[in-house]
Parts: sequence; structure tokens; C-alpha cells
Amino acid sequence: MDGVVITGASTGIGRAAAKALLARGFKVFGSVRKEADAKTVSAELGPNFIPLLFDVTDEEAVRAAAASVAAKLADRTLIGLVNNAGIAVPGPLLELTTADLRQQLEVNVVGQMTVARAFAPLLGADPARVGRKGRIVMISSVAGRLAAPFNGPYAASKFALEGLSESLRRELMLLGIDVIVVAPGAVVTSIWDKAEAVDMTRFSASPFATPLATFRDYALANGRKGLPADRLGEVVADALTVKKPKARYTVTPSPLEFFVMSRLPTRLVDRILARRLGLQPQRPANGPS
Repeated sequence: MDGVVITGASTGIGRAAAKALLARGFKVFGSVRKEADAKTVSAELGPNFIPLLFDVTDEEAVRAAAASVAAKLADRTLIGLVNNAGIAVPGPLLELTTADLRQQLEVNVVGQMTVARAFAPLLGADPARVGRKGRIVMISSVAGRLAAPFNGPYAASKFALEGLSESLRRELMLLGIDVIVVAPGAVVTSIWDKAEAVDMTRFSASPFATPLATFRDYALANGRKGLPADRLGEVVADALTVKKPKARYTVTPSPLEFFVMSRLPTRLVDRILARRLGLQPQRPANGPS
């Protein structure tokens, strides 16, 4: 039975991808960060789901998980790695801390490469392994091409992940390992409940407070009307199994809107967002008209 590793398999896209791949006859090794999640997901998904307990920022734990998977594969290759784990750090860029930015990039960029390095030998970088070469699926976002205000750290991480994936794909051609980007728009997952629970009161005295609140309300409402996670799970499964996968899959609830917004002149997009969120500069009451 061919094996696939998925990071961030406890909820959302990761869990949906695990379900889709299990239904197609794969053995899925899914990373979770809590023992309780390992038990819950294993009970739901069945005996062909094998939990791996690690955080992508813990290199030692990632290496140990790769060694565990290697032992279970014997001399066979791993068919796929789905780099899905990630977080979002929202807020005005001028008022976020250096620690906030580092955490965002550590999880969404450095962590992805830590995992890719650890599992690459199992995907076929080790020539001693038997079987077809594997594929790496990087879960990016439409925010990797179109950055919204108050979403800067997350957008920066996804822009970086897109560039990292492109370089990695071209390097790994030498080894026969493909790298594919899946870039979703809004997806209905528990991330929106987590986002709503984030305490934003530290920005209450900020000049950005009102447009930030408008953006947050819009993002939450839009997110909860997004695509079902199962749709993304099937896209990930297709990317790992079709004969000739695309280099990048963009999957959004409103493909036409994203197509148009991503091709409009940059200054025009600035003005559209400024009107929507109230980001126009305020003139002094007694200033020139």
C-alpha cells in the first residue's frame, strides 16, 4: 500500500486530504500536535491512518517522525508529502512585533522546508529506495498572489512559499521528484472559529482599529461562505495521483473575481480596498478642502 505524509492533519484541508487519499487506497501518515487529536483522528479515519506527533518548527521531532515512517516503508518510496500545516498572524504591520513575524515565517515557510528536507529521501532522493518517485504538494493560498491589508505576515509567508516551491521544483527535477502548489481561497474550516477568538484588543487604540474591524468582519463572513474542505481534499489527492499534474492549482469560491482582481492595475486594487475598508487618509476638520 502506497504511503503519503500530510502535515496538519487534525482539521481542515489536512484532514480532508487524508480522507480523500484513504478512500483511494493510500496509507496516510498524518501529523498532529496533540496526543488527543491523534486519538480522535485515528478513531475517525481508521487503521490506515497513522498519526505522527510533531510540530513543524521542532526539527528534532520532524526527523524522528521521518525515521518512524522510513521504518514502516521498509525499502519502498513515499508517494507523496502534503505540506499543509500553517498559521495566520493578523494585524497592522507597523504594530505587530518582531516575534509575531518570526512565528508566522517559522511555521509557514521554515517549517515547510524542514519537513521537505526530512522526508525527501523517502520520496526518492535516496536512490536505494524502490518504487516510483514521490510528489510534494505545498498548500499555499490566493494570498500568495494577492495580499490584503492586515494580513501581511500571512501573505508574506505564502508569497515566500510560492517562490520556495518554484525553486524546489526546478531543483528536484534532477531527482525526479515533483513539487506542486495548491492555492485555495476561502475554505470552510475551524480556522475561522480560531480567527474569531483571536484577541485584537491590543489594536483598539490604533488608527487602524476601524478598518481592521471591517476587514475582520469581512474575512470571517467570507470564510464561512467558502469552499467545503472536502473539495480541497480531492484537489490534493488529484495532484498526487494524476499522470500529468499542473504545477499550480488555484481553487476559489469565486474564480472570476480572483482572476479579475489579480490582473487589475495595482493602484486600482489599492483604491478598491481603500474604499471597502475605509483606508483613505482623513483630512483635518479645519484643513484645506
